[in-house]
Amino acid sequence: MTSQPDCIFCKIVAAQVPCYKLYEDEQVLAMLDIGPLSRGHCLILPREHYRTLAEMPDELGAACGRVAPRLCRAIMAATGASASNLLQNNGRIAHQAIDHVHFHIIPKYDAESGLGIHWPAGKLDSEEARSLVDAITAAMT
Repeated sequence: MTSQPDCIFCKIVAAQVPCYKLYEDEQVLAMLDIGPLSRGHCLILPREHYRTLAEMPDELGAACGRVAPRLCRAIMAATGASASNLLQNNGRIAHQAIDHVHFHIIPKYDAESGLGIHWPAGKLDSEEARSLVDAITAAMT
């Protein structure tokens, strides 16, 4: 298993730093976020250290994804939240604060609670779309 000695999440996985554990298996650990945006905000992380989602093996991404629906249902049932956001940031300019892949489940209780998002949607030109489809599908190896 890969880990980084200075990574706080690796230290949590190794039980060197305590956490409020919600779920664990051989590949995944889920815990409450200690800086929550709302009540019940939690993190799902792979036990192995990967800085970004793009670096992580598909099987490990699938292991994290398998936990998300069950944990989301449990959080919403336990807290009474009516909605939630599933968030994963990659890189500093995308607001990744800890360089260990992790997914946030952030409960929403009303329009003001939890994660606020400014979403300046653009338009997708059909020529650009075709070019992107070709480039992205060719890169999926």
